[in-house]
Amino acid sequence: MKRTPSQYSETRTRRRSFAAAMAALLILISLTLLVPGCRHKASPSSEPSSANELIVSAAVSLKNAFNEIAELNEKRTGTKIHFNYGASGALEKQIESGAPADAFASAGAKPMDDLAGKGFVLPATRMDFARNALVLVVPARGTTVRSFSDLSNPAVKKVAVGNPKTVPAGQYTDQTLTRLNLLPQIQSKLILAEDVRQVLDYVVRDEVEAGIVYSSDALSAGDKVKVVSRVADDSHDPILYPIAVVKESKQQEAARKFIELVLSVEGQSILIKHGFLAVK
Repeated sequence: MKRTPSQYSETRTRRRSFAAAMAALLILISLTLLVPGCRHKASPSSEPSSANELIVSAAVSLKNAFNEIAELNEKRTGTKIHFNYGASGALEKQIESGAPADAFASAGAKPMDDLAGKGFVLPATRMDFARNALVLVVPARGTTVRSFSDLSNPAVKKVAVGNPKTVPAGQYTDQTLTRLNLLPQIQSKLILAEDVRQVLDYVVRDEVEAGIVYSSDALSAGDKVKVVSRVADDSHDPILYPIAVVKESKQQEAARKFIELVLSVEGQSILIKHGFLAVK
């Protein structure tokens, strides 16, 4: 049976459409192979840092001091350090989940103990490198709070603290408020922050009447906050900062050198300059 002119036209149209679709598909496949960004990427946990780069997961309270130590480290070794700052408990969970890290620096012993107990860090590389203290801070123009006892005053509505579930500073704060018999009275006033720097931000922005942070954080804020009280060391567990090489690191030697620098006279001087205390 002969096809009509219209049928011939439809056939040619379908052939052209099929050819165009195939051409577009071939172009897409070619681009996928040529453009690196379109290739499949390995998960973060399987991407090691390069030979001259290091990934350090560190408590956010160390940010200013560690950034300065990293600059010194790069000048001396040529190794660039990429930091992952956050709450120590959250960083611990990230490492357990396979997040890339060559070294871990915690603001408390427990996160490091937990990682060590599960075999995620090299025990021989673990060292305590700094101490800290807790302080009660208020906004620069704050006048309502002058001591811890003032926190129970009805005029005080919000007090920022680190979340004790993941933030070591929050755990030390919880211990302190319990020791001072204040926790039951002010529990409803507590604003839980994701890390100690968030606590500081709340105070700087005058969003709370007071906050409890490390003395090093208060120093970093300058005149944006006022320190009204320092917590007695026996009111909580010792605030020790441990550091260790992560077991799965592909840059263990570079990580060890960074730890050596942190423990060196130069590294300790930088930490003290930023408000940390030497390990006894």
